[in-house]
Amino acid sequence: MDIISQLQEQVNSIAAITFNAFGTLQRDAPPVQLSPNYPEPPATTTATDDATAFPEQPKQLSADLVKAAKQFDALVAALPLSEGGEEAQLKRIAELQVENDTIGQELQKQLEAAEKELKQVQELFGEAADNCLNMKKPE
Repeated sequence: MDIISQLQEQVNSIAAITFNAFGTLQRDAPPVQLSPNYPEPPATTTATDDATAFPEQPKQLSADLVKAAKQFDALVAALPLSEGGEEAQLKRIAELQVENDTIGQELQKQLEAAEKELKQVQELFGEAADNCLNMKKPE
């Protein structure tokens, strides 16, 4: 797998971890009174095991997110550096464009030759079919 695909996969992983972290926190976080002006939040009916495990969940989720971010940073650091700067890149792009145009013209010639050959084969097939249909049964 190339480095760009690995980066894309790592970004997807970070997004999934973040999504799961927010969803888990939203689902499992105990209600908290935001202000004394608001009424006391209703008591939760979760099991005591869930309530005691909750403080550990954010730590684990954040550790997973940091680990994924560090892996992403390592992949970014592994990207090859551009040699020669922007001018060299533009020159390389121009060279690749010329090469692409040359190959495109060659492919176009091959396509035209193949279409010509196909037309000839179709004509010959038509003639053969006509000859077969016009044949008389031997007497």
